[in-house]
Amino acid sequence: MHPKYLLLRLVRHFMPTSIAHFLLARGWIIRPGLETDQPEKAAQRYLDTLHEVGFPLSGKRVLIFGYGGNFAVGCGLLSQGADHVILCDKYAQPDQRRNYELVSLYPQFLTAEDDRIAPNPRYVTLIHDDIRLPGIQEQCGEVDIILSSSVYEHLDDVDGITLALTELTRSGGLHLHWIDLRHHYFRYPVEMLRFSKNTWKRWLNPTSNLNRFRLPDYARVFNKYFDMVDITILDKDPIAFQQARKAIRGNFLSGDDSVDSTTIIRVMAVR
Repeated sequence: MHPKYLLLRLVRHFMPTSIAHFLLARGWIIRPGLETDQPEKAAQRYLDTLHEVGFPLSGKRVLIFGYGGNFAVGCGLLSQGADHVILCDKYAQPDQRRNYELVSLYPQFLTAEDDRIAPNPRYVTLIHDDIRLPGIQEQCGEVDIILSSSVYEHLDDVDGITLALTELTRSGGLHLHWIDLRHHYFRYPVEMLRFSKNTWKRWLNPTSNLNRFRLPDYARVFNKYFDMVDITILDKDPIAFQQARKAIRGNFLSGDDSVDSTTIIRVMAVR
């Protein structure tokens, strides 16, 4: 057990949401996701993977699930041929400072109106509600591609949200999700697996929520709703896993160390 880890987890658990958002917006202590921090890199990764799997972007309706408030990824995909982009995030509001810098780069997609940046509704739809709510289908319409990066590990209802996303997806549509299985205090990537559900929820889970799903859990959910699922292991940390293995609770162990030491995966699913 690492005392520093426990202290920092307690602080993060009880930190007011307003302070967490303040730190996240500035990249202080709490690190933002790829779409927020490096949107060009995020867009290029999506484009490269779509090309790799032979799924063309041109003319497609794309939903970015958990876009982080930065319009750059959506505009990047539009500039590469997407017909329409839906930017969905229940928590992050548009980052006006960063989005203002995009207006001169993408004048066909964004305009400056007083003190805010307005997306052109012909090309961009913003959704800042729970994707499971009735009426979301009408706002979004059917989509061809759904993308996310380091979002799924924060979901509090993986099954229900996956179902909602599936219902938005056209037949033959594609999902690509990058999921980080590590504790986001990266020095101790599997430390969170030592604790019972009650202890984790009551004392240690950050306000951003880490659901502690493992690779088999995600495989079960996606196979429930999709006809074709491919999960690629992108990274492992066998050293950290072996160091903590004796203390990891049995419900987080599959019996296959090569699976249980996985830290980052990419889920590709076709409806």
